[in-house]
Amino acid sequence: MLKRKAYDHLLRWKRESNGSSALLIEGARRVGKSYIAEEFGRNEYESYVLVDFSLVSNEFKQTFIDTRTDLDSFFLYLAAQYGVTLKERNSLVVFDEIQLFPPAREFIKHLVADGRYDYLETGSLVSLESMAADILIPSEEESLRMSSLDFEEFLWALGEEGLGNLIRQSFEEERGLPDDLHRKAMRLWREYVLVGGLPQAVLAYQKGRDMMAADRAKRLVLKLYREDIEKYGGSEAKRIKAVFDAIPGQLSKHEKKLVYTQVEEGSRSREFMTAFSWLNDAATVNLCTRCFDPAIGLALSADDSTVKCYLADTGLLATMAFSSIEAAMPDVYRQVLLGGVDVNEGMLAENAVAQQLRSNGHPLFFYSKASPDKNERMEIDFLVVAPYPNAALKPRISPIEVKSSKRYTTVSLDKFKKKFGKRVGVQYVLHTRPYASLPERKCLPLYMAFCL
Repeated sequence: MLKRKAYDHLLRWKRESNGSSALLIEGARRVGKSYIAEEFGRNEYESYVLVDFSLVSNEFKQTFIDTRTDLDSFFLYLAAQYGVTLKERNSLVVFDEIQLFPPAREFIKHLVADGRYDYLETGSLVSLESMAADILIPSEEESLRMSSLDFEEFLWALGEEGLGNLIRQSFEEERGLPDDLHRKAMRLWREYVLVGGLPQAVLAYQKGRDMMAADRAKRLVLKLYREDIEKYGGSEAKRIKAVFDAIPGQLSKHEKKLVYTQVEEGSRSREFMTAFSWLNDAATVNLCTRCFDPAIGLALSADDSTVKCYLADTGLLATMAFSSIEAAMPDVYRQVLLGGVDVNEGMLAENAVAQQLRSNGHPLFFYSKASPDKNERMEIDFLVVAPYPNAALKPRISPIEVKSSKRYTTVSLDKFKKKFGKRVGVQYVLHTRPYASLPERKCLPLYMAFCL
């Protein structure tokens, strides 16, 4: 079993909800939703039922509908169908792939009100408007967005839990790792950037540190994502696929904002809003929105027409970026692991940092200003709101710059602090070097990104 942080969220939900709500686990395909739901039922309840709507018969669906007004009969049928004895307040019912049978999601309202059992739902593409167009979303439903593994979970999967604990402790105590452990952590970070956090890819890599086995697993997932776009994208499927396929090329540029005319000649930003919304709802991308006047409420000055589009899993980005040279993939991966200068590691590092921030619940914002005045011109990769020790832990804006090479400047951070003054809290530089602390600025090794 891969140890996942989402499991702790499920434990809190069970304890705090005590049957008063159901929990929907949503996220991209193949991030481990069904697996963790079944493990939770197996470990935390006397019995559980997992109803997989990708496998049930039409007869089952009809019986489901016919018995909704008679819950006693419904539960008897469910127990008989799955050969399980349901125990009041000690059994879990899991509706798996619930997007394939929306009436089950609507039924949650009545099941929760009945109160006999606990309920989990899992769903991919469940946030797409077309998946819930004809049902009433139950107010008794909480939601957990599950992502692929972050770097700390990746360390757990490779048996490096001790190193993960030491990295977190070092971050909290504001000190660096010993040189040998820093080198080891950076090597493992580069492995993570290439493998990513999709469970199939991690498990394939875990067996023998086989990068190409992980790559094969990722290619199958990419095929699945493209098939989903064609199947569920409707009239916008062609544009959605064009945006998805353009992500590596856009992120490889110095300014990583998506340029619509490079995706589709003559296009404008509003014509791509549906594509961005679809990919975001499908949880296959992480959108980072430009904030033109950064303050505590970052969303209040968000410019939705200017976005950076990161892939939700960095391992998929690596595979997409190098797919045109499949025969040379082992050499490319080897270059990245060794810090080779011929590979655009900056693109991968920035995407991986975006993935860590989203896994920690941060909405993604960036700041940029184009100006003929070089003193005004700047680009900040990410902005987060965090307590600021020098202001009695009141929230302030923390700008984050990602640097993949050992030689870099912090001109944009300096300008940002000068321009926004007291709005700015701790500034972060994420780089390949060991930890270093400066007045009001912390320079963290990239592998500490999961701590932010």
